[in-house]
Amino acid sequence: MQELLLLLLPVAAASGWLAARRSVREQKDKATGETGKVYFRGLNHLLNEEPDKAIDAFVEMLEVDSSTVETHLALGNLFRRRGEVERAIRIHQNLIARPALTREQRAQALLELGQDYMRAGLLDRAENLFRELRETRLHVRPALQNLLVIYEQESDWQACLEVTEALEALIAEDMSLQKSHYHCELALSAQSQGRTDDAQASLKRASATYRNCLRAHHLQAQFAAAQGDHRSAIRALRQAAERDASYLPEVLPEIVNNYRQLGDLQALRQYLEAMATAHPCAGAELALADLLTEQEGATEAADYLAARLTERPNLTLLLRSLELDARMTQERAAEFLASLRPQILQLLEQRPVYQCAHCGFAAKTLHWQCPSCRRWSTIKRKPGCDHLPVHSTP
Repeated sequence: MQELLLLLLPVAAASGWLAARRSVREQKDKATGETGKVYFRGLNHLLNEEPDKAIDAFVEMLEVDSSTVETHLALGNLFRRRGEVERAIRIHQNLIARPALTREQRAQALLELGQDYMRAGLLDRAENLFRELRETRLHVRPALQNLLVIYEQESDWQACLEVTEALEALIAEDMSLQKSHYHCELALSAQSQGRTDDAQASLKRASATYRNCLRAHHLQAQFAAAQGDHRSAIRALRQAAERDASYLPEVLPEIVNNYRQLGDLQALRQYLEAMATAHPCAGAELALADLLTEQEGATEAADYLAARLTERPNLTLLLRSLELDARMTQERAAEFLASLRPQILQLLEQRPVYQCAHCGFAAKTLHWQCPSCRRWSTIKRKPGCDHLPVHSTP
């Protein structure tokens, strides 16, 4: 309400002045009388705390000229912020239809109308307006930024690449990470359509665009595994984990699976032992416990987890340790586990294990693009948040 009053009182004052000025002209006496009626009706609505009706009255009275364009733009923005998109569209469309606007004023109105259409979900109309702005070379940066949002929502990744190239040159900012994700999206699309060569080419472009593109390594591994090339898959997955240790929990299950496909459990054990030492609480301890259970029995696995718990307490390791602990009698172990397991599982399931490093957005699953700030590759697994314990199948 206060925002409306601050905006409308100057409008009312200006409108009253215009009405008074016109009243001295005899040939416009009738028009002035009508304007005065609208003016006083708007004031009455304002005093009666009816801001919506007051706005309608003052907008009706305002003529679009060089002195009122900013007022119309401000009213349109206010409507859009309040969620009244239809009103905002009506005001901005009315502005664009006026021939008296300067080139800059019309461009500003086009930009605002495009944002109205985006807010209303009319992406095709918004796209046309932003492309028109780009061609006029006015407000190019916001036009490109809005086009990028539209193309991302439409999954038009090739168009995203084209717009990003133009935007990168305009703002002198490195957008290689963002572009690498667009190439990865194109690779996924090509792979789903059976265009393997195109998929591989897109992954190469992703890595060339941004050298540390973890997603490209991960996809390369998945494509290789699907073709039975498990050694190449392991190599790519390990490279991804070496480039960013926080990504190890994401690729570790696939590393384990590929080693198992090769039947090389000794190499798998060596790798897990190294990772458990270098990167505690990244999931390697649980995978190693599963392997120890398979190779040496539950007692050895329980002893290993007990030692790790002494070094670094962890709920996930605790639960697995309780499941394997052979030092308790069977009856006591079952009773103890039954009393603790529901609470421990509830704690593990409720906590968000991922967080955006830029805006702090918390999630339970990995998003390549943060749903909150829309940045790419900023969501990471929180330290100490392992996968829920599951038993591996030998």
